[in-house]
Amino acid sequence: MAFGLNVLFTLLEIAGGLYTNSVAILSDALHDAGDCLSLGLAWRLQKLSGKQADAKFTYGYQRFSNLGALITGLVLIVGLGFVAVSAVSRLRNPAEVNAHGMVVFAVVGVLMNGFAAWKLHGGHSMNERVATWHLLEDTLGWIAVLVGGIVMSVWDLPIIDPLLAILISLFVLYNVFRNLKQVVLVFLQIAPAELEADALQSKLLALPGVVAAHHTHAWTLDGESHVVTTHVVLNAASTRADILRVKQGVHDLLAEHDVAHVAIDVELEGEACPCGD
Repeated sequence: MAFGLNVLFTLLEIAGGLYTNSVAILSDALHDAGDCLSLGLAWRLQKLSGKQADAKFTYGYQRFSNLGALITGLVLIVGLGFVAVSAVSRLRNPAEVNAHGMVVFAVVGVLMNGFAAWKLHGGHSMNERVATWHLLEDTLGWIAVLVGGIVMSVWDLPIIDPLLAILISLFVLYNVFRNLKQVVLVFLQIAPAELEADALQSKLLALPGVVAAHHTHAWTLDGESHVVTTHVVLNAASTRADILRVKQGVHDLLAEHDVAHVAIDVELEGEACPCGD
């Protein structure tokens, strides 16, 4: 439903921007077009990300969701760049706008984008969170257009329109860059905040029977499902029951952190690590 509402409203925005001669409305129309792409990708790639692991994607398809967020962010950056350049040109030569038409479209924009954001909120994937933020930013942008339209209805200040377009573009770009940073960090396999290396190492060493731990690595597949690998060293006299107890302890330790995949290499004291230290 959120996707359908945004497609419909984007078409209305383009018509409204041309009718009112408002670059602010046209800039938000471009932003909404990016939201449509984001919602469409979120829907398609979210379905794909739910597929089980296979021989080609042994960890599963979760990162396809992040791919949607990355593509949407890049499209928005390019599009909003063009809008900002156009708005700067309008600053030099302000054009008359239909302020009353801007107010009407802004009211519709606040209602429709606010409703779409409400319908989409609650998503857990990074892709869904990016799409929701876009819709919330749209709502704020339309509130700014509404205020600008009201001001221009009272005073003849056409320069407000390109100023609003630039402010909306900068605000959206800031949030897009912030979200893209998180997406890129996932692709670069950054350790999740709750699985920071030193803290995780300390927790492993606190497990009964663990003498040492090394080669501990943690990364996230999509911002929600995490992967942890580690080598734990046990006393040379450890029995099979001791090893199983430690392995279960590691799994219990990680269970509270949404760790989907755990790989534990057990070594005994005095045994050379095959990976080196």
